[in-house]
Amino acid sequence: MSNAIYAALARQSGLMTEMQVVANNLANSSTTGYKSDRAIFAEFVAGTRNNLADLSMGTLAGHEFDLEQGGLRFTNGTFDLAIQGEGYFLIETPQGERLTRAGHFQLNAEAELITDTGYRVLNAGGGAIQIPEEATNVSIAGDGTISFDGQIIDQVGVVQPEGQLSRAGDAMFAAEEGFQPIEEPRVVQGALEQSNVSPVLEIARMIEVQRAYEAGQALIEREDDRIAKFISTLRQL
Repeated sequence: MSNAIYAALARQSGLMTEMQVVANNLANSSTTGYKSDRAIFAEFVAGTRNNLADLSMGTLAGHEFDLEQGGLRFTNGTFDLAIQGEGYFLIETPQGERLTRAGHFQLNAEAELITDTGYRVLNAGGGAIQIPEEATNVSIAGDGTISFDGQIIDQVGVVQPEGQLSRAGDAMFAAEEGFQPIEEPRVVQGALEQSNVSPVLEIARMIEVQRAYEAGQALIEREDDRIAKFISTLRQL
């Protein structure tokens, strides 16, 4: 197989990955707290024999997230929470503690604050948050303090990662390098942060990737035809 086909196949593989990322963004354009994703590619250079030029190919190097805040949608839900500015809610999952901006919370059978997928929301000390059964008029202050009838119950944990984030679900992230509590969080009760995906931009990107993929496919077909003609000519000699 020629170097041109190797390079073209590497490019096609990268474009397919980019298409999957764009499709996932579009699928989550209405997911609460979702942050759009971008595939990051790096150049891989391999040496060749006979003093020929090095062979360069592209490879997926990782992902970059657009962490810009999405718009707020006010719901008036008692346990619907949004964060303005920096910070993430701290969630307990079977895989460990995770961070999220999706604040559509509710109570489970034990009156613990949980996510819509059943994971416990943690307080500032990393423990579960339990709401007393008699609490009928719960108020959540801007710093995450939960109270009713003037009595403080707990405080929702809002943290900031110390390093890079990796996606651990549609609206969840893992902070491999740890995290620290935010001293002055800004929590909004009765609101949800919307996805920051722009469907128009994602569709435009999808069209661009599709056209690039079609151009690459045409290149592979032309190169394959050239090689076939070359072999046929050699056989006739």
